[in-house]
Amino acid sequence: MGGILLLFPVITKAQALRFQPQGAAAAGQGNAFTAQANDASAIHYNPAGLTQVPHIQAVFGLALLGGSIKAKTSEGLDTRGDYGGSVSFPPPGHSYLSANLGSLGLRQFSAVTVGLGLTSPFGLRTRYPLDGPLKTAVTSAELPLINIMPTLAYKISDSLSVGVAANVYTFASFLGEGHVEQQQVSGGLAGIPAGGFIELNGAGTGAGVTVSMLYAPVKNNAGKPIVSFGVVYRSQAVVPLDGVLLVNGAKIADASTDLVLPQRFKGAIALWPVRTRENEWKVELDLEYVGWSSNRNLDVRLSNGAMIPQPQQWKNVPVIAVGTEYKWLSPQGLSHWEVAARAGYTYTGDPVPDRTFNPGIISLPAHTLSLGVGFLCKGAGRLFGLIPCARESVLWPKGIGFDLAYQEWFYESRTIVDNLNPIVNGTYHAFVHLGTFSIRYLY
Repeated sequence: MGGILLLFPVITKAQALRFQPQGAAAAGQGNAFTAQANDASAIHYNPAGLTQVPHIQAVFGLALLGGSIKAKTSEGLDTRGDYGGSVSFPPPGHSYLSANLGSLGLRQFSAVTVGLGLTSPFGLRTRYPLDGPLKTAVTSAELPLINIMPTLAYKISDSLSVGVAANVYTFASFLGEGHVEQQQVSGGLAGIPAGGFIELNGAGTGAGVTVSMLYAPVKNNAGKPIVSFGVVYRSQAVVPLDGVLLVNGAKIADASTDLVLPQRFKGAIALWPVRTRENEWKVELDLEYVGWSSNRNLDVRLSNGAMIPQPQQWKNVPVIAVGTEYKWLSPQGLSHWEVAARAGYTYTGDPVPDRTFNPGIISLPAHTLSLGVGFLCKGAGRLFGLIPCARESVLWPKGIGFDLAYQEWFYESRTIVDNLNPIVNGTYHAFVHLGTFSIRYLY
């Protein structure tokens, strides 16, 4: 059976090009946030930026996502996929908590800020009809991986900070099925009856590290950056996966493989043409290199001694993000509020060659347009005119912020030829619309 199973494209990196928006303030700027990184989501975007976050801050958020994938096979058959429904569920989320040690009473460590983050960087599910023309290639694929990020940032000088974070990649029952899986319908090969339901799944834990720097050589009289540079390196991580091969719900064999997550290097520059007591205007450019070439194969080892070769042969790609934010620090009539307007654009390259293209992955060149707004209420301000934004109690925050972002992901159409699985050959189109919400608590 192992030789015939070569025809089946099994375990895949669902949403392989990453779920990039991991905070609404950054998402509203096309994710161009590495050289700004001035809230607790710096844990993800640039750990060194945590030194800019005073006292204690918590950020929690969700993303609501919808869209579809349209395909026309080389035989002229049409089909449509989605992300688990009209809205992806469970929705991808992000949580961050940071604390400056000086604010906790450890004055001798006031240059140190610690944090903990939790994100779902590949959290989407891709789904196709059980009776569609791609059913013997894929009917469902998901990779509900979570990233746990304990973080430490150190302020070397007024201009230079460094940061380091561990990246612990694992699975949890509260997100998806708690494992990576791909499902498909048997085409009647390898002794599996035609129409039989095939599932391959697995779970495991792997780790990597992120190191970063934030350098602000030019500041205004208030000590706020006018020019800022960010550099982030995230190492490759290998997640060993152990699971089972199922046919019609019955176990055929244990299965294992190694999921390789790429190393990434990012450089960014942010400029503030305006930064006064009343207004701030930032523009930023982020350039990222994603080393997908480390994903050479996803060969599956079965407990019956068979091997299912799964060549990938991906290539390295760039990600380019440009974003801007204009902030009113004390707008007329809202003296205890800050209001921000944001916009951005992101280009994401496509790492997957025609030969190993899998419909379970959105592997098309992508252009993302972003809009966002932010509100921060503090001091004597009140939410909805009723709820105080700050109180003297240590259990009540000193400020409450809300950030909203909307993104449209426009994918270039792509025609696949000479795929290892001829069923996959055809033309693919996709689009995604996404709304992201974050709430910030400042203590």
